[in-house]
Amino acid sequence: MASYPEKSGAPMNSPGDMAQENEMNGYAKIDRYNAAAVERMARQYRAVLEELGEDPQREGLVKTPERAAKAMQFLTHGYGLDPAQILKSAMFREEYQQMVIVRDIEVYSLCEHHLLPFFGKAHVAYIPNGTIVGLSKIPRVVDAYARRLQVQERLTVDVRNCIEETLKPLGVAVVIEAQHMCMVMRGIQKQHSIATTSAFTGEFNSEKTRAEFMRLISRGSQA
Repeated sequence: MASYPEKSGAPMNSPGDMAQENEMNGYAKIDRYNAAAVERMARQYRAVLEELGEDPQREGLVKTPERAAKAMQFLTHGYGLDPAQILKSAMFREEYQQMVIVRDIEVYSLCEHHLLPFFGKAHVAYIPNGTIVGLSKIPRVVDAYARRLQVQERLTVDVRNCIEETLKPLGVAVVIEAQHMCMVMRGIQKQHSIATTSAFTGEFNSEKTRAEFMRLISRGSQA
């Protein structure tokens, strides 16, 4: 698996990949794409436009297949990341054994059933057992799994399992609240429906500990 790119929103690819650099707010933003994959995907997007009855050669659509291919690569760049390695890059020995919560982590993913977005917030907690992790690594793990074709239920369990297996804490709790465009834009078209999923291990299977976690994340939502 590729290592997590600290300065890019996409995984590192082969030397043949094309890089585009734009000056933004005084720093160079580098987007890396697999050029061969972009070309292959663009051909497919062009065919889809034709099937929809559009003219891929009209001015507004000439570059759309390439843009869509690059967007899809970015939205699914989690396949090139190793979430366990993200955690291992910032693990430290520490005897702290109280609950650690990272709340309101933004989640953006693609539903694997319709390739439509779902988005919301993740709340992640763990109770250390001699090892802590840099706080920024937890949102990175969430993002590494979210930036794949997903269902919310599996995403929740993926994050829980990664933290459990890598840190070996006394317990892990993950709650994700998300809105799904496949319910909002199509099908039942319920604009305000929210799906909530949860996964717990260890100490969080205790009613008292789980209740404390839920109270703390609820307090943040009401603030």
